[in-house]
Amino acid sequence: MTATENQVPAPVTGEAKTRRTATPTWVLFAVGLAVLALSIGVAIGVGANGGSLQEVTRSVGTHLGLPVEPVSRLFDSLIWQLRVPRVLLAALIGAMLAVSGTVLQGLTGNALADPYLLGVSNGASVGAVAVTLFGLGGSALGLSGGALVGALLSFGLMMLLLRNGMRTIRIVLTGVVVGQLFAALTSLLVMASADAETTRAITYWLLGSMTSARWDEVVLCAIACVVGLAGCWTRSQALDAFSFGEDTAESLGINVRVTRITALILTALLTSVAVASVGAIGFVGLIVPHAARFVVGPRHRVLIPFAAIMGAVFLVLTDALARIALAPREVPVGVVTAVIGVPVFLLIMRRRGEL
Repeated sequence: MTATENQVPAPVTGEAKTRRTATPTWVLFAVGLAVLALSIGVAIGVGANGGSLQEVTRSVGTHLGLPVEPVSRLFDSLIWQLRVPRVLLAALIGAMLAVSGTVLQGLTGNALADPYLLGVSNGASVGAVAVTLFGLGGSALGLSGGALVGALLSFGLMMLLLRNGMRTIRIVLTGVVVGQLFAALTSLLVMASADAETTRAITYWLLGSMTSARWDEVVLCAIACVVGLAGCWTRSQALDAFSFGEDTAESLGINVRVTRITALILTALLTSVAVASVGAIGFVGLIVPHAARFVVGPRHRVLIPFAAIMGAVFLVLTDALARIALAPREVPVGVVTAVIGVPVFLLIMRRRGEL
C-alpha cells in the first residue's frame, strides 16, 4: 500500500452510514440552508449598539423594497452599511475556505490539508505588510489589493517549483517551503520597517478580522465563491477517484495532472480572495470538511456544496461571537475560530477513531 493510500480518510462507520441513509440528502441541505438563513438573521441583529429585531427587520426590508416603516438614518447606516455586508462577507469567506479545504483534502488524501497548504496566506501577508509599510493603503492598490498580489505571487512560485512533477508529497512539501519563505519575508519587513503602532495593526490583520467589510468586497467574494465552487464541483468525480490513490485514479481514466492543476488553481483563487479580504482565518478549512464528511459522506458531488453551507454557518456565528465576547472591544475572528476549532477537531478525530 502506498503512502498516499495510507492517508485516505478512515472508512465511514456502520452507524454513520445508517444515519445518512435514513436521512435524504435534500433534507440535509434544506436544514443546512435554514440554519444558515437563521444564523445570518441572528448575526445581523447582534452588536454592541443594540437595536431590536423589529428595527433590524425594518432596516433590511427598506433596502429590499418592502412596504415597511423606515428607521432612523443613523441606525439604518449601522445595519445596512456595516452589519449586513459584514455578515454576508463572513458567510462567503466561510464557504470559500471550507470548499478549499475539502478539495485539498480530497486531492492530497491528507486529513490535515487546509486552504493554507499552498502558502497563499503567507504570500498575502507579505503583500499586505508591504502595502502598509510603504504607505500605499490609501492608494488604488490598497491593503486587500496588496494581499491579493502577494497571494498570487506565492502561488505562482509554487507552480513554478512544481513544473517538473505534481506528486502529492511534492505539493505538500513545496507548499510548506513557499509558505515558510513568505513568512520569513513578512517577519523581515516588520522587523526592519514597522513601528509599534504599525506592528499592532499588521498583527491584528494577520489574525483575521471582518471589521473592514464593504459591499464591494462582498461582490468580489461572491463572484469568486460562485466561480470557485462551481469549478470545484465539476471536478467531483475526479476527486472521488483520488480517494483511492493517484494510480487508481489514473487507471480509471482521470487525467491526474490536469485535475491537479485545475484544483490547485481553483483553491488558490478561493483562498487568495478570502485572505486578501479579511486576513488569515484558521481552522475553517480544516475542521468543516471533516464535519461535513461525517454528515453527508465522502462523495464530493454532495460534500462540496454541503461543506460550503457548513463553513458559512460556522464563520457567521464565530464572527458574531467575536463581536460580543469582550464588548465593546472586538476579538479577531481568527482567534475565536482557533479556540473553537482545536477541541472540535480533536473530537472529530476521536469519532473517526484516529485519537
